[in-house]
Amino acid sequence: MSAGGGLPLGETLRRKSRGARSYHAGRAAEEIAERYYTGRDQRVRERRWRGAAGEIDLIVEDGDGLIFVEVKASEDFAQAAAQVSARQIGRISAAAAEYLERMPSGQATEVRFDVGLVDRRGRLEVLEAAFGI
Repeated sequence: MSAGGGLPLGETLRRKSRGARSYHAGRAAEEIAERYYTGRDQRVRERRWRGAAGEIDLIVEDGDGLIFVEVKASEDFAQAAAQVSARQIGRISAAAAEYLERMPSGQATEVRFDVGLVDRRGRLEVLEAAFGI
């Protein structure tokens, strides 16, 4: 028996299960990153903000500026970092530019792009100013 566009039912169920695990692992990693920023007395303005260009995991206030945070979870920090592609950086940058349109200073708002890496043990490594626009 097949489902999901011709895939065997067992494979369809495995993929759905893998997708659900990835979703929950991503949410847990974002919560770990959020605790990092709030622990530094920074306020999280948005979680999983979605614009026309794409999604930004966390948007954090940093004084008068903003930090746009991409969170990646994997077995270790190196594997998590490898998941950040040039194409994804472009989408995040475009989404950030879209978000800045709602800020009083617009595109002149001071910004930073961080990447939060979470390993399988739930440890976090933050790469501040990991990329720029």
